[in-house]
Amino acid sequence: MQTGVIVNQPIAALESRRKALYLKLEDLEDFRRGTVPVNYRKCGKSNCSCAGVDHPGHGPQYLWNASIGGKTQARSLPFGTGTGKGGERGAALHTFVQLCGGIVAVNDEICRLLPVPVVDDENELKQLKKTAQAFRRTKK
Repeated sequence: MQTGVIVNQPIAALESRRKALYLKLEDLEDFRRGTVPVNYRKCGKSNCSCAGVDHPGHGPQYLWNASIGGKTQARSLPFGTGTGKGGERGAALHTFVQLCGGIVAVNDEICRLLPVPVVDDENELKQLKKTAQAFRRTKK
């Protein structure tokens, strides 16, 4: 999903595009970070049916893996409804990230196009400068 070219469009078209992106966000189903691969494992018992050459192993088994805050996390997921939807949930996360990037890009362009108010009153300008300086001090 590409966000497309957004430069040199009127504000009304950009606002319409932003609204369409928000609607696409509403359509997303549940999602999670990471992957949920399907695994089949052999237990290692020589008399088990999984020891056969053509047997794929016990399974399916699901193990959720994700890197969160620079640390790898893994969790075994019980087999059940929705467990096998790991790839779909990862794709939904990818769609979410792309939509958010598109929304940010559209908002950047809208902000760039908005007119900047001109302050003619000297007292009002001084007050705005004081407010901005006070704001900067509180952010440090």
